Amino acid sequence: MFTRLQNLGIQPPQIDEFSLHASNLSFSLYFYILRFTYPIKGGPMKQFVKVTKALSDPNRVKIVKMLQHRSMCVCEVQAAIQLAQPTVSNHLKVLEDAGLVTYSKSGLWVNYSLADGKSNPYAATLLRNLRHWLEKDPEILDLTDRLPEINREQICRK
Repeated sequence: MFTRLQNLGIQPPQIDEFSLHASNLSFSLYFYILRFTYPIKGGPMKQFVKVTKALSDPNRVKIVKMLQHRSMCVCEVQAAIQLAQPTVSNHLKVLEDAGLVTYSKSGLWVNYSLADGKSNPYAATLLRNLRHWLEKDPEILDLTDRLPEINREQICRK
């Protein structure tokens, strides 16, 4: 049992005579193994899957492509892709949880922008690659052409 811990580079617990006779040794050992076998909550596979799932929705890809051009608030994204506000907020939350998008507050506005990729290396790689992907897609071209016309002051006054 301890050889697997040692193969992972983890020093197994020292067991003295008293510990051998303790009734909770197996319970303690179980939690010790769990603690050091899975030390990172959401390891590399989980991070990778989270990023790829976030980019599996076409509307979220559109949001990322728009944020490559400028930071935007929820109402601007909503006006651009013409979805309901709760749907847009949910998409932004999924992108944020995956490490693809960050936000900053400026007065009443919550501005979303692309993340720097420090929290998730897979997000950083996909964001770099996505800059060159889908540039000639008709839907993306239409969105990026309409971006200069989208103004938060005009949208939120409606």
